[in-house]
Amino acid sequence: MTPFITRICTVFFTLVTTVISAQQDFQGQAIYQTKTTVDISGFGGGQMSDQRKKQIAERMKSMLEKTYVLNFNRSESTYKEEEKLAAPGSGSSHWGGMMSSFIDGPQYKNVKENVILQEQEFFGKQFLVKDSLPKLEWKLGSETKKIGQYTCFKATTTKPVDEMDFMNMRRKGRNNNDDKKEDEKKEGEETADSTKTEFDNPLDELEVPKFVIVTAWYTPQIPVSTGPGEYHGLPGLILEVQADRTVMLCTKIVMNPQDKKEIKKPDTGEIVTREEYNTIMKEKIEEMREMYGGRGGKGHRH
Repeated sequence: MTPFITRICTVFFTLVTTVISAQQDFQGQAIYQTKTTVDISGFGGGQMSDQRKKQIAERMKSMLEKTYVLNFNRSESTYKEEEKLAAPGSGSSHWGGMMSSFIDGPQYKNVKENVILQEQEFFGKQFLVKDSLPKLEWKLGSETKKIGQYTCFKATTTKPVDEMDFMNMRRKGRNNNDDKKEDEKKEGEETADSTKTEFDNPLDELEVPKFVIVTAWYTPQIPVSTGPGEYHGLPGLILEVQADRTVMLCTKIVMNPQDKKEIKKPDTGEIVTREEYNTIMKEKIEEMREMYGGRGGKGHRH
């Protein structure tokens, strides 16, 4: 090999190494404030006092208003709630403990491998919920707005909702069957209905919609195809998401921080699919119903 060709090969190798190194070193951190509003005005079918509703609203606030940290590189990301001290008495009830189990744990996404991993603790047992990334058919719009110093573009999609997604649960709508049931209650079931336990009230009156309309704002200035939660698939970092009653807003971005956080693929917990995990949750809910009273308060109370 001639000195000239050797020199060309050396330069080429150096350039390739530099590009690969730059891609590996590229990292960012985004902070998101999330808020979900839930209407509890109809809880208890009119049986619940305003004071009781206020107590439930206070307990739910810590679950509905959170701060998350997204650490990302070009293909991987971790999304985790910012650690903070729990409020006194939070999760001390059976219902509070159950509701906290509906909140997703730390999450890992890999857009190249098309995988999403969710760490989840459920009644003292550790699970690792593994699935493919949800397929989101985005419609890209031309509307823009500024979020901080970044120019963001609008995109919309329709997203199927997981049947056990607490953040999208809502009060059951009134249809003809519900009205009929309500009339039947008025004829003699008021007493049984009023004996519902704290555990039964919220879950019995909530349902999950089949899908929600999602509006996202992304910035091509940060060329990664990721965002908060399970959201991904746009030509830039997603800085804001509005999905039904939930809003996720990026409040701070640090690019290539000096103190880089390791983006590690989790490997702790029993590996299950989302469908398998939901089945486990539903079985446990039924078990809790029987243990703490069930419908009509026929079981034991503590």
